[in-house]
Amino acid sequence: MAADPRAVLTRPAPPPDVTVAYGGHPDQIADLRRPAGRPGSPRPLVIVIHGGFWRSEYDRGHTGPLAADLATRGYPVAQLEYRRTGAPGGGWPGTLDDVRAGVAALPALVSGALPGATTDDPPILLGHSAGGHLALHAAATAPSRVGGVLALAPVADLAEAYRLDLDGGAVAALLGGGPAEVPDRYAVADPYSSVPNSTRTVIVHGVRDEQVPIMLSRAYVTANRAAGAETTLIELPDCEHFGLIDPTSMAWPTVTKALESLHSDH
Repeated sequence: MAADPRAVLTRPAPPPDVTVAYGGHPDQIADLRRPAGRPGSPRPLVIVIHGGFWRSEYDRGHTGPLAADLATRGYPVAQLEYRRTGAPGGGWPGTLDDVRAGVAALPALVSGALPGATTDDPPILLGHSAGGHLALHAAATAPSRVGGVLALAPVADLAEAYRLDLDGGAVAALLGGGPAEVPDRYAVADPYSSVPNSTRTVIVHGVRDEQVPIMLSRAYVTANRAAGAETTLIELPDCEHFGLIDPTSMAWPTVTKALESLHSDH
């Protein structure tokens, strides 16, 4: 019997080296991991933005295995937490505000908390699912603060995700309604509305993904490329939704290679 791909969501990981706050709310924090010493050029800070359809039932804990693996590869890593729907301050606009604030604050916080971790270059945002949406949003709104985006099965088209009713109304819970009800919010929050996104972006998406259909990434990348932006889509034929964040999965080498591509030629 095949292993449950969701097992990564509850798999234990080594504790972070330190937790820092980028705001006054208990959820405005990030877990930091010190990079393992590796020969070669220093690697950029990776800010990991977790998924879970923006809901409070899911937190940064399930990105522990991923973050720990990246730290062993020489990356300083910050697992960003943010206010989520179903809890005070989550949804519109708090969830998006938090991610933008965290991305802005973390390079300096990491530099102070992890001596030796290089934060000279803008960080790479690695986001999964709803976190992929938040990474694309943060890059679109403040491109100078972001060195690249690695979006894993991102919710890259909020209007279409609303029409598909992904995760039983998750987009409506985030933004407070549908595109016809709160069009101004979709104009700000939807990556598809922010094309072209000038930040170097790689999207990895499994063809067998049942949580976030790959059609959302295909449409976003097509629109972004047509507008002249540098965007790459890597489709994994045998991958579902959770293998992308599992360091033991067959998909993981593709993810780490994609991350490498975002900074190796800088």
